[in-house]
Amino acid sequence: HLKAMRHVRSCLPPDLLQTVACSVVSAKLDYCNSLLYGTSKANIAKLQRVQNSMARLVTGSRKFDHITPVLKKLHWLPISSRINYKIAVLTFKILSTGEPAYLSSSLQRYQPTRTLRSAIYNRLAVPDIRDFRSEFSRRGFRNSSPAIWNSLPADITDNNISHDIFVKRLKTHLFRLAFAV
Repeated sequence: HLKAMRHVRSCLPPDLLQTVACSVVSAKLDYCNSLLYGTSKANIAKLQRVQNSMARLVTGSRKFDHITPVLKKLHWLPISSRINYKIAVLTFKILSTGEPAYLSSSLQRYQPTRTLRSAIYNRLAVPDIRDFRSEFSRRGFRNSSPAIWNSLPADITDNNISHDIFVKRLKTHLFRLAFAV
């Protein structure tokens, strides 16, 4: 798709080119990327190269220009942050609606056995690592979702915010982490 877009790049205005790139290529990058949580850095690097070439195509940057300012200008999260974003949004949906039920049953809210200050935060119970026999099963949603959710600040995981506010705060948080703004 990137090669095809290079041929029509001169015919499209920059804002339309960015829209087409986001809708076609980003959709392919984001498809099932939550399954890539905990995968090797080499696999993430391959997807990151695709995103980098898409950013260069959209902005007209040269091959050897530094890519971080380009991604920052486009407000695109790096691939590893996109994976965390997708899992966190799915977790928020599960916690607020209880759907889908097959994933909802794998999450449990953190309930301490005694009174703790941490009990006021909206946290998830992390399953015992001994319950997972393989490395692949340790990367599953049941383990990755609490790890990502519990790493988020309390203002993002608040029970009383809407989906739109959650998404906005989450992207801002991940953007600041990725680009150290």
